[in-house]
Amino acid sequence: MNRPCIRVILAAIASLLAPPLLAADRSDSQTETAIPRSGNLYGLGIGVMPKTSGSEDLRTMVLPIIQATYADRFYINALRAGVWLADSDDRRLRVGLAADARFGWKAEDGGRTKGMEDRDFSVDLGPALRWQTDYGTLNAQWGFDVGGASKGQNVQLQFVRALVRGPGLRVNGLVGITWNDKRANNYYYGVSPAEATANRPTYSASSGTQLQAGVNGAWPVGQRGSVLFGLMATRLGGAQADSPIVETRIQPLAYAGYGWSF
Repeated sequence: MNRPCIRVILAAIASLLAPPLLAADRSDSQTETAIPRSGNLYGLGIGVMPKTSGSEDLRTMVLPIIQATYADRFYINALRAGVWLADSDDRRLRVGLAADARFGWKAEDGGRTKGMEDRDFSVDLGPALRWQTDYGTLNAQWGFDVGGASKGQNVQLQFVRALVRGPGLRVNGLVGITWNDKRANNYYYGVSPAEATANRPTYSASSGTQLQAGVNGAWPVGQRGSVLFGLMATRLGGAQADSPIVETRIQPLAYAGYGWSF
């Protein structure tokens, strides 16, 4: 047997006997979250969203900007906080728990909700999954209303893809679908007999889905600052849109703010 063949055989045997290498971290920091990551940021922003469920009128709110990770396990990103409990070797697949804020509304603020009971702020908590692929990041969450407002539950699926990558401007696009059970839909879109009027009949909302699409961006300013911004639209499902308190099926949300890294 000639020497080149011997070298090939020895190299193959060595590769088989060698201990396996640990998988490298292949996670994509930009699409870890819907809002492009900019390190740990803290600041303030302004958000614009419908005044009530299905309202055409918008309200403006001051929102905290928090985008932070602690020990690569605990995180806060905008209105979501959570902890990762298990990872794949390359950290592209992570499973944990997440909590999302869910805004309520004051009935007196809406043209079709005056005289109804207010809908309270609450928090959805449940298992969450993040799977990063070569095409984008898939997020999934099963949330339960632990704040006791609706006592309902929902399932969210969201796909995030980087649209603009650069040392400056970074933009992520997202599409998503959310299923709400009957309790959740009925709390925010239903009309009880006590709330019914001649122009607002009793309505009991069933379970259903809603669709979402939008963009989120980050633009570094100076050495430690970043401007964050986003624009999203939600298309209400039939169980929501058929409610007598709904004025428009398309619900916008926009925000802009500034954060500092420390």
